Amino acid sequence: MAERTKYILDEADLPTRWYNVIPDLPEPPPPPLHPGTREPVGPEDLAPLFPQALIAQEVTTERYVDIPEEVLDVYRLWRPSPLFRARRLEKALGTPARIYYKYEGVSPVGSHKPNTAVPQAFYNAAEGVTRLTTETGAGQWGSALAFACATFGLECEVWQVRASYDQKPYRKLMMETFGATVHPSPSELTASGRAILAADPGSTGSLGIAISEAVEQAAQAEDTRYALGSVLNHVLLHQTIIGEEALKQFELAGDTPDVLVGCTGGGSNFGGLAFPFLREKLAGRMDPVIRAVEPAACPSLTRGKYAYDFGDTAGLTPLLKMHTLGHGFIPDPIHAGGLRYHGMSPLISHIYELGLIDAIAIGQEACFAAGVRFARTEGIIPAPEPTHALAACIQEALRCKETGEEKVILTALCGHAHLDLPAYGAYLAGDIVDNALPDEALEKSLAGLP
Repeated sequence: MAERTKYILDEADLPTRWYNVIPDLPEPPPPPLHPGTREPVGPEDLAPLFPQALIAQEVTTERYVDIPEEVLDVYRLWRPSPLFRARRLEKALGTPARIYYKYEGVSPVGSHKPNTAVPQAFYNAAEGVTRLTTETGAGQWGSALAFACATFGLECEVWQVRASYDQKPYRKLMMETFGATVHPSPSELTASGRAILAADPGSTGSLGIAISEAVEQAAQAEDTRYALGSVLNHVLLHQTIIGEEALKQFELAGDTPDVLVGCTGGGSNFGGLAFPFLREKLAGRMDPVIRAVEPAACPSLTRGKYAYDFGDTAGLTPLLKMHTLGHGFIPDPIHAGGLRYHGMSPLISHIYELGLIDAIAIGQEACFAAGVRFARTEGIIPAPEPTHALAACIQEALRCKETGEEKVILTALCGHAHLDLPAYGAYLAGDIVDNALPDEALEKSLAGLP
């Protein structure tokens, strides 16, 4: 029999529960705080933005949460997603390492984002909400929420970071095809957007600014709620279906990962893959190194401060204890728009502080080189975001080539680049540059912490 390339689960093997890592941690993460009182926020503080079901999931201490059948029914359009053995990449690298990737680009919008967009739309619709607002960086989250809203009959309004709005027009068209209304951010439609434009008319925007605009709109309308594509506990909870499937697929492969690598911006893709494996590690059933990889231009884990900060630029959200570059930080307009966020998931930040994961930052030139190498061997052009994880995988595989170690490496290929090809065009033309964050810019941004 030929060597196996992909490991596919039947629909009957689709996980029926999401996994909550918090009960298994040595200590719980610090709570969000009300910016006025500095006291932990309660459900009533979050009610203007989120439905009660998601608020309950945000604070749950249960280890598992059942996935509603209505959500599973939509998941079955593309889940379970395949696990691939990257044999051609291994051969090209000449490494004894075994490289696997969990491929989320098979979803209707080409990324992992519908894993949480679908349940968020479902829970909002179930509680009578008729419109959702949100932000999006690269456009993958906005596309996912637009798809999910169309599925459950909700209106969808998206503020897309101006840099990505200009770089990636086809993301906007995808969102509009699913029925969403899309605005470049910062915009003249909100007080927070107008304030940014007054100070900097040429602002390229940031996820923090786009969040401010979407939150502002949601808070003003009784029939509207806000949906977030990363960072918060309930979002990472929904994404754990990735890791739960991957565990079953590794049983099929008869293998166990030694190194798990994921790209991190807000943290949902990384947490979705890593948390079920972290559960197994904490239980002593396996012992993988778990590594987060972020862009050198926006290095919240590796260079940010672990402190309470706003999740948005205008200061409309609760204070979150997280690794942050400062809520006023506006990253350079790198092509990995989904990783251009000033903060990191509070839960991932807490796990990093506990020493359960490590983190590195890589410049975008090396990431695109890895993306091209992967495309020319494995046949999938990866989105700019997961090229960060692929670059780290290749580094690890080349170390194994030097040492002779037969390590098993796992990553989440969280999306394809069919709508990001202009970024590859820039790289192939030699127009991609690394945007390392200067110390003085970081110090200035951190000085604005609340």
